[in-house]
Amino acid sequence: MDSRIEVITGNIVDCEVDAIVNAANTSLLGGGGVDGAIHRAAGSQLLVECRSLGGCKTGEAKITKGYNLKAKYVIHTPGPVWHGGEKDEDALLCACYRNCMHTANEYKLKSIAFPCISTGVYHFPKNRAAIIARETIGQCLKAGSTVERVIIVEFKR
Repeated sequence: MDSRIEVITGNIVDCEVDAIVNAANTSLLGGGGVDGAIHRAAGSQLLVECRSLGGCKTGEAKITKGYNLKAKYVIHTPGPVWHGGEKDEDALLCACYRNCMHTANEYKLKSIAFPCISTGVYHFPKNRAAIIARETIGQCLKAGSTVERVIIVEFKR
């Protein structure tokens, strides 16, 4: 694994990075799990900005300010719901990570923290998702990136 990638157990809202990634729903208007935790920690201004974005398609990414978070930005990406691998879920999950890394490059960010996208209520198999995350982020870093540090955060309950 690339030395710029680290895996930790904790709460993504506590990460001191340029951007944290929100495993959002397509409305971008908050929800449960990581999405709800980020919206609660960031404060009501995040919801106001998200309303102005008009949602986001699965696999795509949109960026907002971080507001009350330690991170300057939040990159929102709706992950795929697991349907047994029959609905292009692997490619959509790969797109989530790739588009977040692309957005980080556009904003010249040096550090980013990812949750385990789609592995909660969307039921994407955790081991399969971890392989996709590691390979996709690694490919993005290898291709050239402003990002020097990637943290993958496994949620600690």
